[in-house]
Amino acid sequence: MNPRRAALALTVAAAVALFLAFDLGRFLSLEALQQSQAALGRLRETHPVAVPAGYFALYVVATALSVPGATVLTLAAGALFGLGWGLLLVSFASSLGALLAFLGARFLLRDAVRARFGQRLAEIDRGLRRDGALYLFTLRLVPLVPFFVINLAMGLTAIRAWTFYWVSQLGMLAGTVVYVNAGTQLGQLQSLGGILSPGLLGSFVLLAVFPWIGRAIARLVARRKVYARWRGQRPATFDRNLVVIGAGAAGLVSAYIASAVKASVTLVETHRMGGDCLNYGCVPSKALIRSARLAHQMRHGGTWGLQDVPPEFSFAAVMARVRAVVRDVEPHDSVERYRGLGVDVVAGHARIVNPWTVEITPPGGAPRRLTTRSIVIATGARPVVPPLPGLDDAGYVTSDTLWEKFGALEQPPRRLVVLGGGPIGCELSQAFARLGSAVTQVELAPRLLAREDDDVAEAVREALLADGVRVLTGHRALRCERAEGEKLLVASDGSAEVRLPFDALLVAVGRQARLEGYGLEELGIPAQKTVETDEYLQTLYPNIYAAGDVAGPYQLTHVAAHQAWYATVNALFGGVKRFRADYRVIPAATFTDPEVARVGLNEKEAREQGVAHEVTRYSLEDLDRAIADGEARGFVKVLTPPGKDTILGATIVGSHAAELLAEFVLAMKHGLGLNKVLGTIHTYPTWSEAGKYAAGEWRRAHQPAAALRMLARYHAWRRG
Repeated sequence: MNPRRAALALTVAAAVALFLAFDLGRFLSLEALQQSQAALGRLRETHPVAVPAGYFALYVVATALSVPGATVLTLAAGALFGLGWGLLLVSFASSLGALLAFLGARFLLRDAVRARFGQRLAEIDRGLRRDGALYLFTLRLVPLVPFFVINLAMGLTAIRAWTFYWVSQLGMLAGTVVYVNAGTQLGQLQSLGGILSPGLLGSFVLLAVFPWIGRAIARLVARRKVYARWRGQRPATFDRNLVVIGAGAAGLVSAYIASAVKASVTLVETHRMGGDCLNYGCVPSKALIRSARLAHQMRHGGTWGLQDVPPEFSFAAVMARVRAVVRDVEPHDSVERYRGLGVDVVAGHARIVNPWTVEITPPGGAPRRLTTRSIVIATGARPVVPPLPGLDDAGYVTSDTLWEKFGALEQPPRRLVVLGGGPIGCELSQAFARLGSAVTQVELAPRLLAREDDDVAEAVREALLADGVRVLTGHRALRCERAEGEKLLVASDGSAEVRLPFDALLVAVGRQARLEGYGLEELGIPAQKTVETDEYLQTLYPNIYAAGDVAGPYQLTHVAAHQAWYATVNALFGGVKRFRADYRVIPAATFTDPEVARVGLNEKEAREQGVAHEVTRYSLEDLDRAIADGEARGFVKVLTPPGKDTILGATIVGSHAAELLAEFVLAMKHGLGLNKVLGTIHTYPTWSEAGKYAAGEWRRAHQPAAALRMLARYHAWRRG
């Protein structure tokens, strides 16, 4: 323990021990106070300044040490100083003492408690940042809640000390008035319990809940104001409990949950069930990456004691396999499956006419309208296409359109330029290079994978270079041209232009939410880059929610499904209980070779956020299974608070990184530290042992040196 903490802890412990040892509590009883009232009154008359000052100091110390007797001390103020001066002394002394107890708990205990319950406290802190003053005020108003418990508990949270002080002074004022006033009638009191009558307690409770009632009324008024322009249009009855717009990851999960709880739900999709992930993103790209990986392994068969064999293949057959994989997955997201679950699936374009009405226009058909109690907007995102001069004339593909445009090619594009150095750009650059394309990747930022640590981005860059990708970071795309029958991308690094001939240009510079054409503008729902939602995924209208890429802040399929649960449950049951979307533990992966997988903070983010941390690193070059598989490259990197095993974040670079990450995701979600990971049996020889060995590296770096020296002496003594 920190020496200053140890000294303070010993001082507090000694003071409390002395209080108990000398039974000082006997002086802080109603009987003792009544017996000594006259003597104390004479003492006050003799020393009119010293007695109030001494009383003030005694009250501060008693409150700071959380010793019993605060009630009697408060009565003494009324008996000795009257209501006015007594109230003034107690109000400030109690608040100052409470602040000292609060700061003492924060200094002595908070780090230890956070190391054990960090994830749970983080959620409490978020709530206190939002409603902390109101919550503390409510607790202070109810005398039945022991104030010393409030002081200590609040010290473990992130509430500001100044907020704690002024709210405490204000919140304790009503109770202080009651007790000081009772002290002015000290001789008539029979017991401390007689001070608070049931009626008085009820008044305190009503006073405590009044701010919450006021907040509820304010929400109701705001709700009525939002709906004011639609007065008279709210239906008396509804066709549906829920209408979901979009059948991607978020929309499918929303419809599934609604049907599972027996709600009447309609799912509207303009194009294909399964959305981008099934048809253009996750599924087809991973199928293509698998074929490209096998082609790479054939070329490098010598690594496994086989012959290097140039792969012979038809690119059209590779793309046919990609389509077959999509078809095999399609039944999971099909119209037939969801109708079988009880979902009303409708093909068409949905537009929100008013907060309770959705107009659906089927292809080539007449529009129809459905009334609904709630709506979930899950319209997804589409690729960003930059306003590059000459781009339309030269022609381009995106991660959405390449599957159709390249589908019939017998050979992959001979020269492919990939614009963008994010996860999509890196994955497809490597895949096409391994399938035989001459790939040039152009990225504006100084390096690839801008959100990852430098060493992670460098590992991916080296892998791309090894596969023959020409990587041009720090280059801005200026325009597309046609010259001598060739198509060219002209880019610049700020000092010179480079002209890159291509047969195909893949634009992969990001994705943007689909916001237009759904009635959001007409309803006045704020939407810039994404639909604006609160922590419950609620839009401007309390019955309209958004989930998935259209809501942000993460463009990940598993996050879309995660959000869909909150949006749907809040939409259907928000009048009874609402749930705040939980983004504490969000995993992500880039499926290059080696893979990159991460959860929580990386070094870059920890530095930017000023989070104190230390880094534990384990090289996969030392992992037995990685060596046996001929894939001994990469690393596991774990961030923890200095000296503690709490996992702040983990990054893995290597084969199967996305699978290996799951152990760290589970550990972070449930507050398990590296010691728990180390103490878990892992099958040998497997890739999963990487997590255990990373935990072992942390443990090795935090061995108790003094204890080990004593053990060495003990064993030496045992040897004689």
